[in-house]
Amino acid sequence: MRTFLLSMAGAFAAMIIFLFLMVIFFIGIVGSIAATASSAPDQPDSIVLSLDLNTEFSDQAPTSGLAAFSGTPGFVDLLTKLQAAESDDSVKGLYIRGASVGIGSSRAEELREAILSFRDSGKFVIAHTQGTFGVGGPSALRSITPADEIWIQPGTEVFAAGVTFETEFLKGLFDKIGVTPEIYPFYEFKNAPNSYNETSYTEPHRQAMTELADSLWTASLDDIAADRGLSVADVKAALESGPKTAEQVIALKLMDKEGYPEQAEEAAKEKAGKGAEFMDLTAYAPPPPPAKAPLIAVVGGEGAVVTGSSEGGSPFESAPAFASDTIARAILDAGDNDKVKAIVFRVDSPGGSPTASDQIWNAIERVQAKGKPVVVSMGSLAASGGYYVSAGADYIVANRSTITGSIGIFGGKFALEGGFNKLGVTFDTVSVGGEFADAYGMGKFTPDQEAEVKASLKRGYDRFVGIVADGRGMTYDQVHDVARGHVWSGEDALARGLVDELGSFTDAIEKAKELGGIDVGTTPRLVYYPHRKTGFEALESFFGVSSETVEAMSAINAVTSDKHMQVLLEELATARAVNSGEAQAMGPRIRER
Repeated sequence: MRTFLLSMAGAFAAMIIFLFLMVIFFIGIVGSIAATASSAPDQPDSIVLSLDLNTEFSDQAPTSGLAAFSGTPGFVDLLTKLQAAESDDSVKGLYIRGASVGIGSSRAEELREAILSFRDSGKFVIAHTQGTFGVGGPSALRSITPADEIWIQPGTEVFAAGVTFETEFLKGLFDKIGVTPEIYPFYEFKNAPNSYNETSYTEPHRQAMTELADSLWTASLDDIAADRGLSVADVKAALESGPKTAEQVIALKLMDKEGYPEQAEEAAKEKAGKGAEFMDLTAYAPPPPPAKAPLIAVVGGEGAVVTGSSEGGSPFESAPAFASDTIARAILDAGDNDKVKAIVFRVDSPGGSPTASDQIWNAIERVQAKGKPVVVSMGSLAASGGYYVSAGADYIVANRSTITGSIGIFGGKFALEGGFNKLGVTFDTVSVGGEFADAYGMGKFTPDQEAEVKASLKRGYDRFVGIVADGRGMTYDQVHDVARGHVWSGEDALARGLVDELGSFTDAIEKAKELGGIDVGTTPRLVYYPHRKTGFEALESFFGVSSETVEAMSAINAVTSDKHMQVLLEELATARAVNSGEAQAMGPRIRER
């Protein structure tokens, strides 16, 4: 009995100590958040900003979950921080750790523009790379060539040849397992369903991908050549001839000197002057605009466009959603704020549901009717449904390397009956309510069902084209000529009237200032919709969550945050939506490598 009581007392004491430590830990977190909320971070008097391009950032800052709790910025936040740092006298320069693999053509272009503007303000930029490995094309190199000095680690190599797109085709698998894809594209360039219907590129699919790759490669060569003071021909010859050693890239004038990261860091500090300290760009808090500065609302949509709301999800989710209820409400709320002079809608999406896209398009129409201008800033992707939501804006800004267009839809179903039959599973049906009651059953469409599905898709395509025509001041036929599902680079889209200007997110802000009647020299205050949760608000979502759930959901979050897993999940979501009878305004899966 004495041993039992001692054991119980020990367990009780351990529990008390654990609870005490948890209270101290919680108080520490709350205190840290309160300190952050009440005052700007303590920053050095002389700063060298640092940016590691091997870190992955979502396009926009998360609005919920663990990432919101930690204040993780999005890529567009890095751009606005760099722009604000131009007028901050405490910031002397920028030190960049180059990515070892590609960061994407559009992102490299947008970052390059921000670096050039930062340099033009009189600040220095030093970049260091430990080599590039040929994955993702020239974007890793393109993102650092605007630096004043580029260092490369001895013994490493640069491999930045060409732009390659890779597409998976599943028809061979479906044939083996007895599944029949009955997916109908509108029209021949609507290439997303080719992954189900074909075993390789069709001629229109290959044509569109080749034109897009050519455009991205040309833009990359132009930028690298301009930054390094070389001819395009020389850069093209150097990059297309295979991997280059550190000594070779310096001899070719693509980079400046050999050295290790620590040496490049020392050079940056020396250039900044005595007492300079490094500060990660993600942690940098630029001086805020005046309290009475005019407001520009920033609404962000990233990922597949879906119906419904992004609220009420797991607190561990970090990726911002492109849910139509949430985004439409954000646009409407921004439009109702009389202090907001204009709205910048940042779109980074391969598309998705036409119904969801239409809801967001309508929200833009409603705020415009109140006299509130809307400027779209296209990120890496604004294709299909991503273009649908943009089409009605007052002004569209895209990067040269943005992938956009893909105006078209597809739909149908996967006839699964044959696959189940191979496993010995059979189906029988009792159906009332007419011939179309079982159209989305396990078997194939009847001829009449197929005809009606195609007629419905044609109506969806016509509505999409009509919305683009109204928004862009074009006729139906003019849009149809450049639509039919064709993807375009931002540069090609500009030539075809689908966008208004080539530029970055910060260029879109400048256009919003102009349309909103804000003086050119005035710095606006950016307000974000949906509301970005503070540390306190994000913390609230954790109450009531068990430790087992925390551990499990953290593991799940790590898996689902992986880019390859996100592609797979989007693929499954698209297939599920198609099989439920919902048309899809989704661009082709474009994997740049």
